Amino acid sequence: MSQPLVVANWKMNPQKLKEAKEIASVSDEKNVVLCPPFVFLLEIKKILKKANTGAQNCFSKKRGAFTGEISPLMLKEAGCKYVILGHSERRELFEEDTKKIREKIALVLSVGISPIVCIGEKRKSRKNEEEVKKQLVGLLKGTSLKHIIVAYEPRFAIGTGNSCPLDVAKKRLFFIKKVLQDIEKKGEKTPVLYGGSVNAKNASLYIKDAGFQGLLIGGVSLKKESFSKLLKNVTK
Repeated sequence: MSQPLVVANWKMNPQKLKEAKEIASVSDEKNVVLCPPFVFLLEIKKILKKANTGAQNCFSKKRGAFTGEISPLMLKEAGCKYVILGHSERRELFEEDTKKIREKIALVLSVGISPIVCIGEKRKSRKNEEEVKKQLVGLLKGTSLKHIIVAYEPRFAIGTGNSCPLDVAKKRLFFIKKVLQDIEKKGEKTPVLYGGSVNAKNASLYIKDAGFQGLLIGGVSLKKESFSKLLKNVTK
C-alpha cells in the first residue's frame, strides 16, 4: 500500500441522499473508501470515479430467511470492495462476539471482499497490550492475512475528541505488527489503520510520525471542508 488508505465510516449519517452525494463528491480521491449507510451505497457508487465503496457491516450468512440483514454477496453485487467488521459499536451495542465476527471475516473473504477488522482496548493504559493481542489472535489466528486490513481503534478515543497520544499509538502499532507476524510469517505486512477522534490537524501525524498505513475516520468525514483538508494533509 503505497498511499495511505482513508476509510470513511459515515455510520447512520446523513439522513438524506442529496447530502450523501454532496459529501461523496468532495471525497472522490484515490485510496479513499466511503462507507455510507446501506441504502445509499448504489447511488454513491454511481458518482464515484476514483474512490471505492465499503459497507459498515454485513451478516454472517450468504443467503437465507434473515429479516433485515445484508449478505456479503449483496455487497459484492453493489460494488463494495471493503466491509468494516468488529467495530466496537457492533460489539457493545449489538453484542457481537469473537465467534460471530470470525464467521463474518471468513465469509467476506470467500466472496472476494476485504474485511477491515477493528480492534482496540477499552481503557487508556499502556498496559493493555494483552487485550489487543487477545482480540487479534481470537479473530485472525488460522486465517490468511493476505486480503485483511486491521484498524486499531482504542475505544477511549472513539467519538470523544480525545485521540490516542502519538507515542502510545506508535508503540501499539509496533506491538500489533509483532502479533500479526506471530499469526502469519509475513503478517507484519498487513496494513494497519488508526481510528479514534481523527481530524484534519492530527491525521497526517498518525501516518507520518506514528507509522500507520491509513486511517479509519468517522465524524470528520461528514464535514465537506474538513474532510477535504484532511485528505490533502494526508496525501501531500
